[in-house]
Amino acid sequence: MTGKPTPTGPRARLTALLSTPRGKVVAGAAAVVVLAVCAVTAVSLTSSEAGAPTTTTTTTSSTTTTTAPPPPPPPPVYPLTGLRVTDPAALARPTLIVKIDNAEPASRPQAGINNADVVYEERVEGAVTRFMAIYHSHDAMPIGPVRSGRTSDIGLFQPLNRPLFAWSGANAIFEARIRDAGIVDVGAPVAPQFYARAGDRRAPHNLMLESTMEVWAGSYPGATRPATPLFTYRAAGAAPAPGGTSIKGVRIVFAVGAGSAPVEFAWNGTGWARSQSGTPHVDSEGNQIAPENVIVQYTPYASSGTNDQFGVPIREAQLVGQGQALVLTGGVAYTARWVKTAANSPTRYLDAAGAPIALTPGRTWVELPEPGSTTILP
Repeated sequence: MTGKPTPTGPRARLTALLSTPRGKVVAGAAAVVVLAVCAVTAVSLTSSEAGAPTTTTTTTSSTTTTTAPPPPPPPPVYPLTGLRVTDPAALARPTLIVKIDNAEPASRPQAGINNADVVYEERVEGAVTRFMAIYHSHDAMPIGPVRSGRTSDIGLFQPLNRPLFAWSGANAIFEARIRDAGIVDVGAPVAPQFYARAGDRRAPHNLMLESTMEVWAGSYPGATRPATPLFTYRAAGAAPAPGGTSIKGVRIVFAVGAGSAPVEFAWNGTGWARSQSGTPHVDSEGNQIAPENVIVQYTPYASSGTNDQFGVPIREAQLVGQGQALVLTGGVAYTARWVKTAANSPTRYLDAAGAPIALTPGRTWVELPEPGSTTILP
């Protein structure tokens, strides 16, 4: 019998097996096994990847809060002017008060009056007025003419605690009252070394305090520097508060009759230029008096209980209480109310709402005429 030879070898045998029914069953089972192995391998690989360690980089945002330093304290100012201190040593020295003559015309021109921080003008005998000048931030040489004290001075100097008081004296009654009211006496009767008579003036209008520096060079136990400002001041360069009225100035007549010397203060752009008896009121160096602020404090007067040499009652300003005032500052005028609760309390100058009226830093003159004595310049 002839035909094709039968293949031999492993591959031939495997082919022959798969061609039988039993071989097909075996082949199917083998395929299942292969798929299962592949699946296990895949799961194993996936699990291996999932379980691999993970490196995480974390960036921390650090927020730093910076606290701004507190603002520096305001520069120190002189208590009686509100101006920035230029001589720190001056802050520690005591207040010096000088009584200055204003009899017209013998007292003019006054010396050193433009160096005063504050000046009060009060009525004395008849229609004559006198100044109480307060020195602290500036030196002056000389000052005068120096004249006697009045009991009206007590309510003006007591808010300053215990000042040095330069005067020519007073009658025995006034002298005792003023000394008992709390001063350190550096007047001519007790400290004549500080005074001299001017040869170009006639007595009693020729007594001069030679120098504030000489007075302040001494030691005065109990004398005090200004403890409380007398006024409220605006910040340097600040405009006046609303509520004021622009005016040219004021005219004040303390009284009519012998010795009357009407006063005017006219705004000149920086201060209130003073005229007296129709002429510019200049000091001994020819400089017109022109303080940054003028306060017209309408003040009643009553008898002091003491008569002058002619038997006429000497008047005393009634400074404790309240009344009307006119405050001139920065070219405007404010209708105000003054309030003083005790002789040793500063006088407050309040607007219609009861708030203090703030002045321009600088010198201040306070006029003490009776009500009805002032008119506004046209």
